[in-house]
Amino acid sequence: MSTIKIGAAEVVRIEESYEPNFDAAKFFADWQPAVVDEHAGWMLPDHFDPATGLLKLSVHSWLVRVGGRAILIDACVGNHKPRPLRPKWHLMETRYLERLAAAGVRPEQVDVVLCTHLHMDHVGWFTRRERDRWVPTFPNARHVFSRADYDHYLALDRDPEKGPVNQGSFRDSVLPVVEAGLADMVSGPHALDEHVRLDPAPGHTPGTVAITLTSQGAAALFCGDILHHAIQVYHPQWNSFACGDAERARASRRAVLARCADTGALLMPAHFGAPFVCRIEGTGDGFVPRFA
Repeated sequence: MSTIKIGAAEVVRIEESYEPNFDAAKFFADWQPAVVDEHAGWMLPDHFDPATGLLKLSVHSWLVRVGGRAILIDACVGNHKPRPLRPKWHLMETRYLERLAAAGVRPEQVDVVLCTHLHMDHVGWFTRRERDRWVPTFPNARHVFSRADYDHYLALDRDPEKGPVNQGSFRDSVLPVVEAGLADMVSGPHALDEHVRLDPAPGHTPGTVAITLTSQGAAALFCGDILHHAIQVYHPQWNSFACGDAERARASRRAVLARCADTGALLMPAHFGAPFVCRIEGTGDGFVPRFA
């Protein structure tokens, strides 16, 4: 487990899973097998499994220690969650909490949980199973996420023809923290403190946010699913199957890449393969990743 320094801040990746898990041709409508040959130098073996044609994606949180607080960014899939349409995520049993403890933080010591958006693989550890109910995993943490996402999924979840949404994760992961009074829903740009800021980046979901960490002149940008895979740095027009608004997703992706290229902020995605983070370099009209 390595620590990334962003000024005086310390950031640790808390892994839930890292494996070949999505068919590349189904994940990206624009996928062409030729990109593997073109980018084999960095793509293999950490970002793509040629034997199966599956993208190798990580599912992880970022633990940030800054300003005397422990902040968790995104909350993965969670244990014991029924997700039958995603077999690799169905009723998972992982050592996520043990890995968090190994980084020096117990669930009750988490001060803030930030969520880039409310899809099932970003909210799962909001709750854990306690006998026959779901209870907050981080009982002392404020859970900060977009009001736009919450209102969007609440409306869909209440529709008898569309609910439950996100394979039930809205009900078993999001609603319990709201009902416990632990949720702070934000609209528009929002400064958590002098170090952490949330900015709207809609497209993947209506309320997707980009989270920026700054300390002592250094910066990192946590992009959630604005980018899923490093190939999108080369092809920012590529949307995943899960992007709700194609054009806004492309605009937000380009804006994040341009910001990292212009400012030198370290890009810290939620799903990239090893080494999991990268710098972004602008090249004419495009971008390339520079892996740390």
